[in-house]
Amino acid sequence: MRILLLPGIWPPDVGGPATHGPDFARFLLERGHAVQVVTMADATVTDRPCPVETVSRHRPFPIRYSELAGRAARLARQSDVVYATATYAAAAAATAAARRPLVAKLVSDPAFERAQRYGLFRGGLEEFQTAPGAALAALRRARTLALSRARTIVVPSAYLAEIACGFVVDPARILVVPNPAPHVTPSARPPRPNTFVFAGRLARPKALGTAIDAFARVPAAQLVVVGDGPERSALEQRAHAAGLDGRITFLGAQPRTKVLEELGSAWASVLSSDWENLPHAAVESLAVGTPVVATSVGGVPEVVHDSVNGLLVTPGSVEAFASAVQRLVDDEGLRRRLADGAAPSVATLSRERVYGRLEELLREAGGG
Repeated sequence: MRILLLPGIWPPDVGGPATHGPDFARFLLERGHAVQVVTMADATVTDRPCPVETVSRHRPFPIRYSELAGRAARLARQSDVVYATATYAAAAAATAAARRPLVAKLVSDPAFERAQRYGLFRGGLEEFQTAPGAALAALRRARTLALSRARTIVVPSAYLAEIACGFVVDPARILVVPNPAPHVTPSARPPRPNTFVFAGRLARPKALGTAIDAFARVPAAQLVVVGDGPERSALEQRAHAAGLDGRITFLGAQPRTKVLEELGSAWASVLSSDWENLPHAAVESLAVGTPVVATSVGGVPEVVHDSVNGLLVTPGSVEAFASAVQRLVDDEGLRRRLADGAAPSVATLSRERVYGRLEELLREAGGG
């Protein structure tokens, strides 16, 4: 098949969706498909397993979005199916113009994300679905209209599937396909005692400030932060103000191999988010045999099981997060039991199985 990918972010952008695009492209190429990509970017892309066209994010939004839709329409005419993981309105316009089928992957509610980005709404995802206001209602209508063009809508968690059923025109189109666990070789080196790792985009929903404040209460623990994003400067200042220089290290954006290496060498990984779908970082941490301390939000409990492969805590509670970190510092036996349960818990989420299912859905939509 000839497949056009429309991701929202691409390396050097940071985050699970940024790693998904190149990784899935490689899988499709290995399976003999032709793949092209159109995405928006701030800088030159650093991963090109296939042809990648970019539209600069520095251009005004109406101009760059129109250009994205135009390029996508041109390439869609040369493709059998389009797979969009963001920019759904552009994907809908492009596939309508090119008369090609669309498969969309939702990792959140795009209307909710936009409302948060524009400062129009500060509540939770569930609350957003019925929140009053003309602007919020308009965002929800636009989201539903764009997604109505998709033949299949893939979501990584049952949590998001339930929410999406409330706003998608035809809920029967929604299918749950979890994020894949990377194929890794377990490290022969023992983990660094009391060293915890966060890996991901430094953005407000990750609520990393909660983790920073929690580590201030656990003097024996250290935190390594792998990733970048709009909140980095504020988080570094917060750590400094809390007197955590030397105990919290910000590594910035790193290649995926380095991210997995850091996760594999950690006592545990941390995820203090106020909102999550089914985070790539949690799946990757478990795959390398590292337990996860996480807030019980969104789809996280679908992969992190309390006292089996990690510890779940109440979101927004510094005290609860600090208590969980302290437990792992004090009880090495507990940490080992959780580590033993980590990799087996994601054994069914192999790259071949998950991407193979996505490939099937693209074939069905494209008639291949």
